[in-house]
Amino acid sequence: MAVPMSPADETMRRAFAESYRKEEEAAAFYELAARVEQDPKRKEILKKLELIEREHARVWATKLKEMGAGSPRFEGLSQLANEMSSEEIYRKLDEIEQSNAKWYESLRQLVPEGEIRELIEQIDEDESNHDATIRRFFTMSTEHLAESLQRILGRETWHKRASTGWLGDAIYGVNDGLGAIFGIIAGVAGYTANSHTVLVSGFFGAVASTLSMGAGAWLATRSENELHHSEIEHERREIKEDPALEREELSLLYQLKGFTQAEAEEITERLAVDEDQFTKAMIQEELGFQEDAKGNPWTSAAVGSLSTFIGGVLPLIPFLFLSGVPGMVAAAIVSILAHFAVGAAKSIVTARSWWASGLEMTAAGIIVGIVSYGIGVLGTTLIHV
Repeated sequence: MAVPMSPADETMRRAFAESYRKEEEAAAFYELAARVEQDPKRKEILKKLELIEREHARVWATKLKEMGAGSPRFEGLSQLANEMSSEEIYRKLDEIEQSNAKWYESLRQLVPEGEIRELIEQIDEDESNHDATIRRFFTMSTEHLAESLQRILGRETWHKRASTGWLGDAIYGVNDGLGAIFGIIAGVAGYTANSHTVLVSGFFGAVASTLSMGAGAWLATRSENELHHSEIEHERREIKEDPALEREELSLLYQLKGFTQAEAEEITERLAVDEDQFTKAMIQEELGFQEDAKGNPWTSAAVGSLSTFIGGVLPLIPFLFLSGVPGMVAAAIVSILAHFAVGAAKSIVTARSWWASGLEMTAAGIIVGIVSYGIGVLGTTLIHV
């Protein structure tokens, strides 16, 4: 006669059974995705991911047997699942992975410190590693392979920053200063005809924007450096704790780039001989930046502050020589032309044409000016009612 389980053991049994079910469901959908996938490289990677999920399910099945709970069951996929399109299957896989991540996060709170907690963390880490580098790739269309791979690795942002450096930061600083101060002076001009008030308001607005931008740039660069350092150290720990898994991950990343499995494994094994080189490769391919790619917070603060101040004072220049309506008209013309110039300059750090970027920026500036002026007029009207 079987001994009844305690309430705590019964809770753990249910948790293990649910973990098994979730892993088997994920494996079944990866198997289904591999069955309908036409691209040989994707099919191969999907099969590997299926095997990983099967291994996770086997772990939970073993734990259930150790408890004397008997063999777990998974009913398999319904006929409806077999009729899903490839796009629907990949979307379902994404939902499953998100659900599993939340499940393991909740399970951590249930399980005390010890072997099972470590097991959960290891499985969850396996899931997140593959999710971060591969799984989102399968939600993209085949014709956008190169573009989607760049997005997965986070390299678009890194390449943009590495190639433009301080120039990109300066352009965006001028953009922010110009838009903010033009909005301020347009609103104040709508509220009062006193040109001196408009000039003073705009000037102190430019000063405030300059200080705010400088502080923000300093904090953002410092935080980014700290985040990069944390991610690098985490990657180093993963390589030391489970080098085989990291080698498999790097190999899959190279296969996504177009290398054959044999080529990717050969490159990976050569890199793995030197732990430092292997770490640098993992950081580059998985995290999307180089180990020594650190920004200088003070340089970012200086460039951000100066460029914002320049952008902020441009609309104020006409008020040094003109007043009243002529001053506001001249300020509007200068601001609109400056908006176009800054928008055109933004094409240096984006993929858009200079004229399209310039016209878009000009339209945004005109809208800001009209809306701000209208609010100023409305304000003075309400006061005199």
